[in-house]
Amino acid sequence: MTDVVALAAELLAIQSSTGSESLAVDFVARWLIARGWNVTTQEVTKGRANIWASRSGGGVTLSTHVDTVPPYLPPRLDGNRLHGRGACDAKGIAAAMLCAAERLANAGEERVDLLFVVGEEKGSDGARAANHLPATSRYLVNGEPTESKLASGAKGSQRVIVRTRGRAAHSAYPELGVSAIEPMLALLPTLEGLRLPIDSVLGETTVNIGTIHGGTEANIIPALCESELMFRLVSDVAPIRDAVAAWADGKAELEWGSFIPPQRFHVIDGFEVAPVAYTSDIPLLDRWGTPLLFGPGSIHVAHTTEEYIDVGELRAAVDAYERIVRAVLST
Repeated sequence: MTDVVALAAELLAIQSSTGSESLAVDFVARWLIARGWNVTTQEVTKGRANIWASRSGGGVTLSTHVDTVPPYLPPRLDGNRLHGRGACDAKGIAAAMLCAAERLANAGEERVDLLFVVGEEKGSDGARAANHLPATSRYLVNGEPTESKLASGAKGSQRVIVRTRGRAAHSAYPELGVSAIEPMLALLPTLEGLRLPIDSVLGETTVNIGTIHGGTEANIIPALCESELMFRLVSDVAPIRDAVAAWADGKAELEWGSFIPPQRFHVIDGFEVAPVAYTSDIPLLDRWGTPLLFGPGSIHVAHTTEEYIDVGELRAAVDAYERIVRAVLST
């Protein structure tokens, strides 16, 4: 039987930031083929593919993503912690799913599929493509770091680019130009004044000013400034769009980006349950069955330079995924 910590370390040793997942995809596909799985690779873009592994189908799909955020951090075992980029988001989870599926298959349970997608950290193009595959599962268990709790729900997200324009001029003669940066600097702080929806389970709608870009040189009055915002949604998106449109009216242009609605998930007895504030690929995989969200590790260390997963929690996750699969298959 495969050791989940060793498998996770092997995955962590492969650099697979979004857009460069090919080596990780090849590793996982070969691992599955060597153990008798029927493996389909679905090209998403050139050199990048999703992995769908099955036996008899018709049951439960365990799914997570193989891409990570940059920068690459090599694996290292420090006491009871396995560090490295993707340790909890989400290569440790992928390793636990692989080991759980292997254990179930060896016990004769062949109604388990595995779906590993690319691109989750930046636009979810892998999940969008995977939803066109002929899925047969009744349940989808998606893996994100939920601290080994079943998520009762998750916030959605809405990206928007805010754009202000000016007129370029030589900075020695500022009266000849109009700065695009100054109105952006005046506008962004007023986001705090927006009245945004609150949900009794998911909590408050939040907004992050993620990026801001403007100008080309210090001696040129800037003609363009852009800022990308991300709203974490707890309700229908329409009130957010209306509020932001009114906020920007006459002051800035808006370009609406990717949107994922908030979700409610299936839960089962025997697990601690709590909502999460982040999004996942679940809304984009609605053809794969009734969704559950579960994974070892904490989102609070994901994307940081100290990303890690507790070895004991990682080993326990193999048992947990097996329990989840058997529970939903019995319904």
